Amino acid sequence: MRRLYSTFAGGAPGIALLLMRLVVGAVVLWHAGPGLWSGPPLDIVASASLALAALLLIAGLWTPVAGAVVAVVAISEILRTGELLNGRLLAATIGCALTMLGPGRLSIDARLFGWKRIDAALQGSSSPGTPRPKESH
Repeated sequence: MRRLYSTFAGGAPGIALLLMRLVVGAVVLWHAGPGLWSGPPLDIVASASLALAALLLIAGLWTPVAGAVVAVVAISEILRTGELLNGRLLAATIGCALTMLGPGRLSIDARLFGWKRIDAALQGSSSPGTPRPKESH
């Protein structure tokens, strides 16, 4: 994950990515839910993969994979049905955007794969919290 994104956006861009993840995840989960209980087995598998991707987007876990799954399934639905529904097109567009932009700092991905800061004292120097030895003359 760290190789995909050099940093995880914080501040206003991070909040915007969080809102995108929450809205698209909730809408996709809402539409995938009814397909989990009825229909041909292939439709149930597609609905289950969409529901899992939606939950991952909401949590901000494996965001590039979840965004790509949402985008691919939405585009395949557009191509399969021949109907250009605005909701599917919007889900595909935002799924692609989240795949390319990343989840933002307010996500599990950022906690797991974000840059960690490690403070190490050099030999012969003291760190800020360590008392220096007294010199005698």
